[in-house]
Amino acid sequence: MTEHEHEHVRVAVIGSGFGGLGAAVRLRREGITDFVILERAGAVGGTWRDNSYPGCACDVPSHLYSFSFAPNADWPRTFSGQEHIREYLEGVADTFRLRPHIRFDHEVKQARWDAEKLWWVVETSQGTLTADVVVSATGPLSDPKMPDIKGLDAFPGKVFHSARWDHDYDLRGKRVAVIGTGASAIQIVPAIQRDVAQLTLFQRTPPWVMPRADRAITGAERWLHRQLPFTTQARRGLLWGIRELQVQAFTKRPNELGLVEQLAKRNIHRSIKDPALRAKLTPDYRIGCKRILLSNAYYPALAQPNVDVVAAGLSEIRGSTLVGSDGSEVEVDAIVFSTGFHVTDMPIADRVVGPEGHTLMDSWKDGMKSLRGATAAGFPNFMTVIGPNTGLGNSSMILMIESQLNYLADYMRQLDVLGGRVALNPRVSAVNGWNRRVQDRMERTVWSSGGCSSWYLDDNGVNTTLWPGTTTEFRSATRRVDLGEYEVVRAAAAKPAAVAKARTKKGRGDKVEAGAA
Repeated sequence: MTEHEHEHVRVAVIGSGFGGLGAAVRLRREGITDFVILERAGAVGGTWRDNSYPGCACDVPSHLYSFSFAPNADWPRTFSGQEHIREYLEGVADTFRLRPHIRFDHEVKQARWDAEKLWWVVETSQGTLTADVVVSATGPLSDPKMPDIKGLDAFPGKVFHSARWDHDYDLRGKRVAVIGTGASAIQIVPAIQRDVAQLTLFQRTPPWVMPRADRAITGAERWLHRQLPFTTQARRGLLWGIRELQVQAFTKRPNELGLVEQLAKRNIHRSIKDPALRAKLTPDYRIGCKRILLSNAYYPALAQPNVDVVAAGLSEIRGSTLVGSDGSEVEVDAIVFSTGFHVTDMPIADRVVGPEGHTLMDSWKDGMKSLRGATAAGFPNFMTVIGPNTGLGNSSMILMIESQLNYLADYMRQLDVLGGRVALNPRVSAVNGWNRRVQDRMERTVWSSGGCSSWYLDDNGVNTTLWPGTTTEFRSATRRVDLGEYEVVRAAAAKPAAVAKARTKKGRGDKVEAGAA
């Protein structure tokens, strides 16, 4: 089959997590049905399909961690577990009739821009197709990061990452090491502590942990939400508003977090009576610099006699013996790596090839950056959902995803207005200007001034992950596509478009963004 005989679609969406399913729903609402969702696995769910470790749950309240256009009146808990979130996403796929568009077991191997045809040639594990627009919704928490530890290959026991949990391996009665103290680890440790013979936690940096106000949602509450849908919206709105009010403490006035830090210290004192252990678990950086974690069970689990905390990173493995950077040694049967993901170096970027033959990873070698968190210079008609500097430190990523879906919708409208075979390529000046304003704001945030090193930062120490403002600001900044920030690209044989018909006037979102960023 020649390239000209490949299946062609208007839009190819990569990934079927929140971002991918949300993009598909928005495309349908825009009247676009000529699209496919390319999913490398055999089911929808993204990170909520892959992360099935014991205790896995969300640290954002359920009614806020769901689409505004797909409210769920039947969340069982205020903070839902992985199985309930995955079930919700399966329901979204069914409710909005997305399954005919999904191509399971279609891993994207490469997406290459054809400058002559003005379309993307997308090679998957099941064949090749072409698309006018590619939307990458793989998400930053999709590819696990494994550290390079001397001797790991020769370890005789079981090894797996928290995001690739081996449910066939029985941890009961085993000596287990958990590497890392992030959001996954603080859920895994209390979930397995009672079953294992000995648990050793390797901790490079202690996290700040606050109590988790989790409870079962009563039948009466769920009945009320079903009968009066506006009550679900009101609950979501309240949760959103509280978090919007918290943003300035993270982004402009980190010293205001001192009171929260005192509450977190009290939380440690309530659960940890041993002064030596308490000292190990007390951070020396401003709360909020790393993500604030929520758990009622983490500290009590660490205080149990079958748990040992090594306040040092894992430096070497000698046979079945793990050696900490402080020289401590422990013999284990299994190692669970809770060491995070490739966030600032997303692997999909190495598979996206622009018109000059350079990959998106090449373009981002000095740090990820894109226009309004969505489009990158040199990669026409390519958009990322949850792109650079769209993450949040205290609220729901679904809010940011929906804002980017607004931008996607207007992007598609602009292509239609321009007419013919056309592409939009972000201007370098627009991308650099946006990134400069974001990074200028970042200097005032707790993530930059709080005295820690976190996964928010890339190898150059630049925060290319988080958004330094409110979700309201971001939504305003992504409400409309400003054609002045783009080069309009047409095929050589095509006639110039009547660009005057297109909307080039800056909208309200640009005004808010300019003042905000």
